[in-house]
Amino acid sequence: MTFSAVQCPHCHSEQVVKRGKTDSGTQRYLCQNTGCVKGSFLLDYRNRGCVPEVKHHIIDMSLNASGIRDTARVLRISTDTVLSELKKKEGALESVNSALLRTINPEEMTVAIERAGEAEIDELWSFIGKKQDQRWLWHAIDHHTGTVLA
Repeated sequence: MTFSAVQCPHCHSEQVVKRGKTDSGTQRYLCQNTGCVKGSFLLDYRNRGCVPEVKHHIIDMSLNASGIRDTARVLRISTDTVLSELKKKEGALESVNSALLRTINPEEMTVAIERAGEAEIDELWSFIGKKQDQRWLWHAIDHHTGTVLA
């Protein structure tokens, strides 16, 4: 019999004890660190959506404008898992870069309005939760330079 030190994946503490087994027979552990936010964890998850690294990837991909289906396909998890994780983190996610907005002085900003020769415009419509909560996204690019116009 060998001894292997178990470390909490959330707080990286080694104050871990066994906490029974799951229905499938996998060993469950409990972190006894009072500062740990989760507490209970498994070493070998059968469901990829429960792995903490995958949960972090879901948030990172959503902040980088990946869609729900795209995120689910890349991470090989269910779209329901992606949606439920995004709903859990809804309060922490922001749609704009508020840190950048706090550093910009509005009096120092200059807006240049120019006529573009040719532009490519794309639109995307989606809804959140129900079709009454519509969200539209328009994207305009200068055809010759490739700069984003709007």
